[in-house]
Amino acid sequence: MTKIIAIDFETANEQRASACSIGLAWIEDGAVTRVEERLIRPSEMRFSGFNISIHGISPVDVVNEPEFPEVLDEFADDFAGATLLAHNAAFDMSVLRAGFDEYNLPYPEFRYLCTLKMVQKVWDDLPNHKLSTVANSLGIEFQHHRASEDAEVCGKIAIKIADDLGANCITEIPKHIGMSVGRVHQSGYEPCSCRGTGGRRGRRYRVHA
Repeated sequence: MTKIIAIDFETANEQRASACSIGLAWIEDGAVTRVEERLIRPSEMRFSGFNISIHGISPVDVVNEPEFPEVLDEFADDFAGATLLAHNAAFDMSVLRAGFDEYNLPYPEFRYLCTLKMVQKVWDDLPNHKLSTVANSLGIEFQHHRASEDAEVCGKIAIKIADDLGANCITEIPKHIGMSVGRVHQSGYEPCSCRGTGGRRGRRYRVHA
């Protein structure tokens, strides 16, 4: 059975390598079955006021928390061979890759899908495709920019889209909407794109120093 995990990161500042929180939501048999959240101490303890105003996480909250490698190692077995979901996956996947780059660690290997691109294709009548707007349209109440709750909502959106499309599983959504599945692997990554949403197909490789 394919492992499906929705993921969300919050960052301390404008740098992608400044993850300060990760949320994960596991999906099995068309339902969210487990949700986890971990705080992360960035390698550079620089928090911007703008980011704090969004997610409410400040240096005092993470000063005694583990750094990125230790936090991600806890979920290494979960990520291996999984399909990850993220709303605006370009951001969350760049945070994940930047975190591994920061510590000169190899990337895990998994496939990923972007629920933002799914929504743009399937529910194009919404006023916008922000996570909060989509959640409101589905009657889902949540604390936006709390990583665990964002991840859970992301998972629920994918479940609903699969249901609307008549797909047996979330991993079948791409063939219904012309989506190219993203991949992260030790050599780099391939972006998730979707015809008609401005995505650009192509292969990207990790640049080693």
